Amino acid sequence: MSGDHPSAPLLEVAGLSVGFATRRGVVPAVRDVDLSLRAGECLAVVGESGSGKSVTARALLGLAGAGARVTARTLTFEGRDLRTLGGGQWRRLRGRRIGYVLQDALTSLDPLRRVGLEVAEALEVHGLARRDDLDDQVIRLLAEAGVPDPHVRFLQYPHELSGGLRQRALIASAIAAEPALLIADEPTTALDVTVQAQVLGLLEERRRRGTALLLISHDLAVVARLAGQIAVLFAGLVVERGPAAALLASPAHPYTADLLAAVPVLDGPDNPGGGPVRGLPIVRTGPAAATGCPYAPRCALADDRCRSEPPPPVSYGEDGQDGQDRMVRCFHPGRARPATASRAPAAPARVTDHAVVSVRGVTKRYRSPDGSWRTAVGDVSFDLRAGEALGLVGESGSGKSTTARIVLAEIVPDAGTVLLDGEPWSGLRERDRRPRRSRIQLVDQDPLSSFDPRFTVERVVGEAVPGRMPRRRRRERVAALLGRVGLDPALLDRVPARLSGGQRQRVAIARALAPGPEVIVCDEPVSALDVTVQAQILALLAELRREAGVALLFISHDLGVVRQVCDRVAVMKDGRLVETGAVADVFRAPRAAYTAELLAAVPRIDAGRTAGALPHAALNLEAP
Repeated sequence: MSGDHPSAPLLEVAGLSVGFATRRGVVPAVRDVDLSLRAGECLAVVGESGSGKSVTARALLGLAGAGARVTARTLTFEGRDLRTLGGGQWRRLRGRRIGYVLQDALTSLDPLRRVGLEVAEALEVHGLARRDDLDDQVIRLLAEAGVPDPHVRFLQYPHELSGGLRQRALIASAIAAEPALLIADEPTTALDVTVQAQVLGLLEERRRRGTALLLISHDLAVVARLAGQIAVLFAGLVVERGPAAALLASPAHPYTADLLAAVPVLDGPDNPGGGPVRGLPIVRTGPAAATGCPYAPRCALADDRCRSEPPPPVSYGEDGQDGQDRMVRCFHPGRARPATASRAPAAPARVTDHAVVSVRGVTKRYRSPDGSWRTAVGDVSFDLRAGEALGLVGESGSGKSTTARIVLAEIVPDAGTVLLDGEPWSGLRERDRRPRRSRIQLVDQDPLSSFDPRFTVERVVGEAVPGRMPRRRRRERVAALLGRVGLDPALLDRVPARLSGGQRQRVAIARALAPGPEVIVCDEPVSALDVTVQAQILALLAELRREAGVALLFISHDLGVVRQVCDRVAVMKDGRLVETGAVADVFRAPRAAYTAELLAAVPRIDAGRTAGALPHAALNLEAP
């Protein structure tokens, strides 16, 4: 990494702190963060939702937001003090020298502009392309980011693209001006495994060509592939930082160990019905967390000292690569180890023979901007039984979400039918469907776009609570629903824009649970969640199946999650089903070549093969 690029650091950060003014005072979101990044290096910042990852990234771009109080002892990029920049200087820097890939693809793209114009903006603003070859450059960038049929997508609007395609368009826009530093905030969140592999290859190629990469992610398998160094954030504090190989192979802080233990695995013992994974309770980031170690309330190793005073940084030996010490904020470094079996045994859900949803030969076609017809879903049939979890997997654009919308009767199929509890569903008029709407609910992959930005969390969830009741009782019901998905009731009065991506996804799940549905269509329900919160949500869904007989149509690009949650899996490619069967059977011995390709593309955590990794034996990892 830096051995190939021995120049001075491109980005230097020391003592970065960010707080937000509230009625209760300034709430710290990031505390005393130190970062250093050279050209050609990749530093990954990992941690759960609300840990301060995105706030850190936005502070480096001068976009911390209204009411933010940003302080730092050092904050320089290419030798310039970022603390002194004005608005015009920031605008010249962003996009040209620092690229930014946001995690909310739909809300980050202008819904009124075609995708080609979005990608072209950076080239036009910074004068990097001539008018006569601008379109060709944009099409090339879309292709480089893995967008299929880029000449067609160039003319489409964001709402016409799948979540994965929108994310790739954002990446194309971020790399358009060849920035020296690329900040990627969850760049593969919405991507299937094959496209994810393509995008990771693109980011790795950028790094090899000298681009510095600051990767914000909760996906430790992605981090293992790209990063040479990892910084682990919890409650705004870097609790552990060091070489990726050492940190993933032998985590020293209990929080890092718990992150690794909660990762769903593709290979392992069968777990039919999705038994619960050890989920950890959510704690608030606030002044109360500043007295001791912020992880103490959740840590099995915590003692009175951990709860009463902040642990000092502990340096392990030099890693032999850059002369950088491994830093851990813990009174008990080196004692934490990832659990070898984080999945507790659980009684499987009771699956009956009754089909709550029956899909029969549904087909849906769309006209492309060039006038041709594209089959989004072609002759798809399957049954979803009461209490069952059926996984629907495939590449972005394979027809998964369109199938889900047909099941929800949000889209009318061109051919075929959908039955709900054996009665007509897809062919009804909406006024005839409305009394039964509460029986089937959606958890969308883009929760922010499904919320009214003016509504508070209380109102967003409260709208779905059935029956008339006093506001106080409804508020209590909403607070209880938030508790079920691991959210603090203190969030009731916040608007969606004031929530992290993971918090918004949990609000969406709480809203879906509110009417007590028979069927929940989960369209990438945990794609925006860190692994500890993801474990909690998946355990909740498994509990609902066991206790209430709720059926799940579970759409996901994460095959490890599908293996954990689902009884059966249906694999889609180009709008058609290519394979169905029990999850364990399909994943162990796939019949379709495409299924085998999907399984082969799944990233895995291999500490010995991380970017710039040294052999574990070369590191001094014993606790002092």
